Amino acid sequence: MNKILAVDTSKFMINIGHDFSITTSAIKPGPPETFDGLNVGQVTLASDPPHNGEIHLDGDELLFVISGSVRVTGDSNPARCLDLAAGDTCIIKKGEWHKVHVLEETRLIYITPGPNNDHR
Repeated sequence: MNKILAVDTSKFMINIGHDFSITTSAIKPGPPETFDGLNVGQVTLASDPPHNGEIHLDGDELLFVISGSVRVTGDSNPARCLDLAAGDTCIIKKGEWHKVHVLEETRLIYITPGPNNDHR
């Protein structure tokens, strides 16, 4: 049995359980499926997400920009935004309503806790 597995992150999301076991789930249209643990994946954003913000109640979220650029704003200080370009990373703290605005087509990696997430 092969104990080293290749994963095509354009087709599969990576799920890391509380026991640090790793499984995959097929990416489906719409928002990522929730998982009780960490959801890890990559996404290409050509336009803003179709919601008015999101929140993660189980832990902090990490965004790492591979290419392109986005602007991230949070409800705790909406006048202060954070622009991220290729190679930039940000941490969105647990419980912070936030929005991602696409400045140019962007490919990013996200690490999102679950399953208690919400969109408005």
